[in-house]
Amino acid sequence: MLKNNNIEFVFNDEYILIVNKPPKIIVQPSPDNKVNLTTILKEKLKESLFPCHRLDKETSGLLIYAKTHEVASFLVEKFKERRIEKRYYALVKGTPKRKKGIIESYVIDKEGRHFKEKPKKATTFYRLIKKFSHFSLLELIPLTGRTHQLRIQLAQIGHPILGEKKYAYKKDFPVNFKRLALHAYFLKFIHPVSKEKVTVSIDLAKDIKEFIKKKGG
Repeated sequence: MLKNNNIEFVFNDEYILIVNKPPKIIVQPSPDNKVNLTTILKEKLKESLFPCHRLDKETSGLLIYAKTHEVASFLVEKFKERRIEKRYYALVKGTPKRKKGIIESYVIDKEGRHFKEKPKKATTFYRLIKKFSHFSLLELIPLTGRTHQLRIQLAQIGHPILGEKKYAYKKDFPVNFKRLALHAYFLKFIHPVSKEKVTVSIDLAKDIKEFIKKKGG
């Protein structure tokens, strides 16, 4: 839960707000959980805000809001066209054999199985940042936009993200993290109004840094 609604604003102008989303909070209200980041921000800023993409409840990091319907439509379309670059940090089980590479596979979100959804091709670039005793820190760049793509593909290659509960089992991990160890740290895109390049990046989430310090020996 947020303490004093303390949310970091990384970029803020007349048209766009980019925040550093804390973990353990959903982006939009749901029937099961009405405490959500969007409502908190609207009440704090007294402005209209429209989330332009999604981050899972447990994922932390950069999240873009538009302040008008027109800007929201523009940015949502750019996400669909893969014109907005996103990068993540993740702590994963073990260490990949290669320090960097491309993961290509067909993925299907487990929730989609109920609707007989067909698997879709997904592509992710990864790079090893640092190796520890039982886990590694990776940089991840999704080159396609499938639901839970990073989580599914890392589990497929035997290196699930620490804290993963949907695509891996707790017994699979030699160390446990209290949430999904996935952090959206970088965004690059063209501003929908000024047409200038916007590049924002943030450091690792505090809880991930503390975990590395404690368990990374």
